[in-house]
Amino acid sequence: MEIANKVAELMRSSSHVVALTGAGISTESGIPDYRGSRGLWTKDPSAEERAYDAYRVFTEDPVRYWREGYGTHPLYDDFLAARPNRGHLSLARLERMGIVQCTITQNIDDLHRRAGSKCVIECHGNAMMLRCVVCHARERRDRHTPTIVAETPPLCPSCAAPMKSDVVHFGEPIPADTVEKSHEEMVKTDMLLICGTSAVVQPFASLPLLARSRHGDAVTIVEINRSDTPLSSVVDYPIRASTSDTLEAIVSHI
Repeated sequence: MEIANKVAELMRSSSHVVALTGAGISTESGIPDYRGSRGLWTKDPSAEERAYDAYRVFTEDPVRYWREGYGTHPLYDDFLAARPNRGHLSLARLERMGIVQCTITQNIDDLHRRAGSKCVIECHGNAMMLRCVVCHARERRDRHTPTIVAETPPLCPSCAAPMKSDVVHFGEPIPADTVEKSHEEMVKTDMLLICGTSAVVQPFASLPLLARSRHGDAVTIVEINRSDTPLSSVVDYPIRASTSDTLEAIVSHI
C-alpha cells in the first residue's frame, strides 16, 4: 500500500501526531455502528429514542434512570465481549513507538485503553465507567454491579450523590476537562489521523477544522474511511480503505 508508506513518512517527520477515531474503527471488533445499514438505530429506532431521552430522565428521576435501564448502554454486552482489533492495536503500538502522542475518540467501548493506548481522550465518555455530575468523580461500573442489578442508583463514594453512566447523553454537556484537553491537542498537533468516523457529530467533527484554522497548511490531515465525509474536502490525504488494514500497513512502514 503505497499511500501507507507516504503516511508513515509524514508521521515520522511530525512532532505531535493525534489520532481521531469513530465507530468505524470498532466495527471489526463486532460492535455495530449507529446509523449504518446494520447500525443499532437503523435496526431498532426505539433505541435512538431512548438515547435522546436518557439525560432528561436522569436529571428528573435518577431512580427511574436506573430502574428502566437508561444507565446501561444497549451495546454494553457487546462492549464487554469485544476485543481490540488490528486498528486499536496499531494505534497503541504507534503510541509506544512515540509516533502517535494521543488518541481522541468518539467511542465509548473502552477498546483503545484495552489495546494499550495510554493517552486516550473519550469525548463521549466510557460505558465501563460511572460519573458523578456533582463532584465529577468517576468509578469503574463493575464496582457497583450489585446496586445496578438491583435497579437502584449507585451513589458517589465522595459526595453520596446519585451517579450516572459516564456516557455523555444527548443534551448533556461534555465535561469541561474533556473539551479543554481536546482543544489543547489541536493546539499542539502538526498531524491528524482521522480514522473511521462519519464526522457528523459535534463538537468532535469540528476538531480538525479547529486545527486547520489555527495552523493552516502547517498541519497535515489524513482521513481513513471507506466513504467520503463532511471533512473530506479539508483533508490532505483521503484514504478509502479499511481502517485496520491501513493502520497495520502504516505500522509496517515506520
